[in-house]
Amino acid sequence: MNKSLAKIYKPNVVKFALNSWPPFWGAGIKILSISDDFREVKMRLKLRWWNKNANRTQYGGSIFSLTDPVYSLMLMGILGEEYYVWDKEASINFIKPGQSDLYADFCVSQDQLQEILNQTSNGDKCFPEFITYVKDKNGAVVSEVQRKLYVRKKPKYREESEEQLA
Repeated sequence: MNKSLAKIYKPNVVKFALNSWPPFWGAGIKILSISDDFREVKMRLKLRWWNKNANRTQYGGSIFSLTDPVYSLMLMGILGEEYYVWDKEASINFIKPGQSDLYADFCVSQDQLQEILNQTSNGDKCFPEFITYVKDKNGAVVSEVQRKLYVRKKPKYREESEEQLA
C-alpha cells in the first residue's frame, strides 16, 4: 500500500469500494461490516440465479471468491504502509452444497497479529495461515477455506529498523 492509499484506507471506504467493485457485486458478494480496527469482517454471498451452478446451488467459484482478498485487505489496514501483504496460496474444501445465502466471518486475533509482528520485526518474511468457515443461513458449514499470506516489511522500513539498532 502506498502513502496516498494509506491516508484514505479506512473501514468505511474499503467497505464501500469493495461493495461497488464489479467482481464482488456481480458474484453477489457483500461486505456486511468491517470493525474500526480491521480485525473483524462479516460478509454474505447472496444466492442469485446467475451465480448458481448446474445443480441450482451456489457456484464454487463464487464461494471461493467470497474469501479471496479479505485477509490481505484486513492486514493491510492493520499493518499500514510499512508492509507488503499478498495472498500466497489458498485451498477450499467443499463440504456440502450451498442452497441459500452464505456467510463468512473473518477475524485476526491478537495472538496472530503479535506472531506476524514478531516474525517480521527484523525484515523476515512471514506466512500466516487463516481458515474461514463459510456457512449457510442455518449456520451449517458449507466449505472450509485455507489461505496463506505473504507478509514482510518494505525494504525502506527494514533499513530504518536496522539503523535504529546500530
